[in-house]
Amino acid sequence: MAESIWKGGERKHVQGFFIRIGARYRRIRKRPKGQPSPQLYAYKTEKLQELERQANDGLIDLYYGDESHICTEGYVPYGWQFPGENVHIPSQRGYRLNIFGMIDRNNRYEGFTTSESITADKVADFLDRLSFKIKRDTFVVLDNASVHRGKLIAELRPIWEKRGLFLFFLPPYSPHLNIAETLWRILKGKWLRPVDYTSTDSLMYATNRALAGLGSELYINFAHVA
Repeated sequence: MAESIWKGGERKHVQGFFIRIGARYRRIRKRPKGQPSPQLYAYKTEKLQELERQANDGLIDLYYGDESHICTEGYVPYGWQFPGENVHIPSQRGYRLNIFGMIDRNNRYEGFTTSESITADKVADFLDRLSFKIKRDTFVVLDNASVHRGKLIAELRPIWEKRGLFLFFLPPYSPHLNIAETLWRILKGKWLRPVDYTSTDSLMYATNRALAGLGSELYINFAHVA
């Protein structure tokens, strides 16, 4: 017992030390191993800031797009449980729900989910249908994944641009510039509950319900969490 009390006191002492020197206990984010060219990064971030200003002034619509997935074998190590309650996730063959989604800073969301792989054809079809719905010039920020840089999308870009839909590619190794990454983190870490993983149907329903509720029931303050 004495040893455990000493360890607890030592832990508090270490925490207090870091707080006194200005450190804060925060989530450590994963970042790609590579680094973008400083010149390309500076050029792209400047252009992105200009797009943000135009969107803020109401001149354009600006979405951030990305892929993610939800799996029934999601890692859910902890959850709130009442005395006598035994929350568990049944062991089963994993099911994966793939998502392509786009969100803006006002929580407007466009996207689709599928149990199949997300391919360049699927992304191109989604963007093509979107190009007929836009009401003003619309920019979609994407990373450099192969499904975004394929031949089909390259061929369709001039057609989309005539309709007012433009693609803006981030510099390589820069996921932190894409606010869609924040959406996926909050979706998986906050909006989906451990009980949602108990079956494929419940996981699909909870995921689609959360995405459909963006901007009306669920909100992200990107100024604070992006």
